[in-house]
Amino acid sequence: MTDLVRLERDGAVGIIRLDRPPVNAINSAIHGELLRVAGQVAGNPEIRAVVLYGGERAFAAGADIKEMLDRTPGDLATLGRALNDAVNAVARLTQPVIAAITGYALGGGLELALAADFRIVAENAQLGLPEVTLGVIPGAGGTQRLPRLVGPTKAKELIFTGRPVDGAEAVRIGLASRAVPADQVFAEALKMAGRLAAGATAALAAAKRAIDDGLDGSLSAGLELEALKFAEVFGTQDQKIGMTSFLREGPGKATFVGR
Repeated sequence: MTDLVRLERDGAVGIIRLDRPPVNAINSAIHGELLRVAGQVAGNPEIRAVVLYGGERAFAAGADIKEMLDRTPGDLATLGRALNDAVNAVARLTQPVIAAITGYALGGGLELALAADFRIVAENAQLGLPEVTLGVIPGAGGTQRLPRLVGPTKAKELIFTGRPVDGAEAVRIGLASRAVPADQVFAEALKMAGRLAAGATAALAAAKRAIDDGLDGSLSAGLELEALKFAEVFGTQDQKIGMTSFLREGPGKATFVGR
């Protein structure tokens, strides 16, 4: 393994760290390692929240163009499938995922960040999908996940022009949860992840699945899914802990175990 993607731990928080200097350009090796690490996270019940981080200089400044330049459409179909598999593995994690973005999150880098549940960004970060300026389009979820966050009109503006946005604008349009000074991004993401990791993570996983899968179908199908997930959590230990604590001590006092 080349260790371009590492899994680190901070208590119950798993940290998926990209490490391909200088700017974490996403190549085929990262596709495989990201898929592997996402599998490790998915299979570890002790990890109850996740921070996705690329370091201080860049979250990920897009795909490795040199690797793509002379490829055929067939080659790119295979390469794109591998990247989509990796990004989708992050999106399908049951744990809450927070992308901590400093520097650049462009192209495939932003598409990876869009697979997270939340994005905490540096005020001076640059986020964008510049693929059309290279004569191509986003190929790892950008045309699908971005409109679901910011609406189709704003998504078309950003994709059609390739214009990046800074942290403040990212928050304003709903692309990010909050913008903070660059040297505070990772700490803020860890703090948020720690709060979520201390919560009823089985219920959080059920809510995440109901929201994400519900958006892919009709309202009636989403309501049916919500009802199913609502019933399922009554089989969890956290449900018993939460309701018993509420009756005995009032709201907000439960200590959840994540099961």
